[in-house]
Amino acid sequence: MSGRTAMGVEFVDKTGQPGPAVWELGTYPADEGDHPVRGVSWYEAAAYAEFAGKSLPTVHHWLAATDRASPAEVGELSNFDGRGPDRVGARKGLGPFGSYDMAGNVKEWCFNAAGGKRYTLGGAWNEPTYMYRSAHAQPPFERLETYGFRCAKYLEAPAAALNAAIERTWRDYSRLKPVDDATFRVYQGLYAYDPTPLDPTVESVDSGSPYWKKEKVTFNAAYGGERVIGYMFLPLDATPPFQVVVYFPGSGALTRPSHEDLSLQNLDFVIRSGRAVFLPIYKGTYERRLRETPPDESRALRDLQIQAYKDLGRSVDYLRTRGDVDAEKLAYYGFSWGAALGVIYTALEPRFKASILVAGGLDSDRPPPEVDQINFVTRVTVPTLVLNGRDDFRFPLEESQKPMFRALGTPAEHKRHLLIRGGHVPPRLEIIKGVLDWLDRYLGPVETKG
Repeated sequence: MSGRTAMGVEFVDKTGQPGPAVWELGTYPADEGDHPVRGVSWYEAAAYAEFAGKSLPTVHHWLAATDRASPAEVGELSNFDGRGPDRVGARKGLGPFGSYDMAGNVKEWCFNAAGGKRYTLGGAWNEPTYMYRSAHAQPPFERLETYGFRCAKYLEAPAAALNAAIERTWRDYSRLKPVDDATFRVYQGLYAYDPTPLDPTVESVDSGSPYWKKEKVTFNAAYGGERVIGYMFLPLDATPPFQVVVYFPGSGALTRPSHEDLSLQNLDFVIRSGRAVFLPIYKGTYERRLRETPPDESRALRDLQIQAYKDLGRSVDYLRTRGDVDAEKLAYYGFSWGAALGVIYTALEPRFKASILVAGGLDSDRPPPEVDQINFVTRVTVPTLVLNGRDDFRFPLEESQKPMFRALGTPAEHKRHLLIRGGHVPPRLEIIKGVLDWLDRYLGPVETKG
């Protein structure tokens, strides 16, 4: 199964012996005897499946074998907690046909191709729950620690159509132009709101973390007589006034019932660097989620995104009332969905001094023009870091990432596209380095008590 391929790629472990990338001396880690095999390429997975008299499942068969419950429900029973792989069957996530861990734990190679890549499914322990049934194609020689597989045994050989490549199309942004300034001002008006009293209240304080104090606050929304919920993470190792990073999560927030489900692995380091983090519970997310998420490209989703922007603006209004906040040192930090929306929101909100867009890009959807990224991205002027996995299939490099970065209206010397090895969720250490460097550069370094 492992060794040197004809193309010169070595399938060896950490010590140069034949084996998966995470093994040593040709054997698995001592505490992973009951864990899924991981750190393997598509070729290794396919070779083992053939050796065992089986096959890698097609994308179609893999999806047919899974539970069609929402990612939120499946995620509660699966390993998406960011702490590493777990033994097979340790979680209660059991599929309808008796399969364990199809959601989370390790990503699973499937047979089908997409261009020169091969599909993975299921998501990994360090990814959002929405990756569960999202098919992402990756380079077949890639051997990341999160890449595993399962085998399929067919009673009859699959039809050729099921084994065929699964290609997709994307918007050609090179042919699209933003609306003129007069039309854009009309769109801006949809996002405007009256500066009515906030009436903020600190609802509770949680001092359970050794690194931060967490305040739950509420204040008046800009619409419908609602109250916005927000969570303020105040660092214990720094002194006010604090720089503040306002976070906007990925689309998993639309289905998860509580912000407590948000993994802090791509966020906690900001607080530990001595900066405060503010997490608004935007309309339609977490504790304010809707019974049903509006479909893509719908007017209902447009309205929800405009309300979420107003929540963001009111959050900035609120932060500027606090005596422990440096109101001139606020940054926007969006992940995936939050990064995609970030080019709209930072074009409208001038009070951010820096923007960080992780795992985002220009989308393939064709939404209503008043929420179409192409009409906003050229009007962004804030210093912006775009941080992506080079092999992100959700926001692909050539079709999505590069067009967004090129279109940003930010001057060239104040924007950066940081490409990292990996897929939709870049490695944590690289995120930490990139984000903290950008914050130091545009908000200034922070002196911690330690």
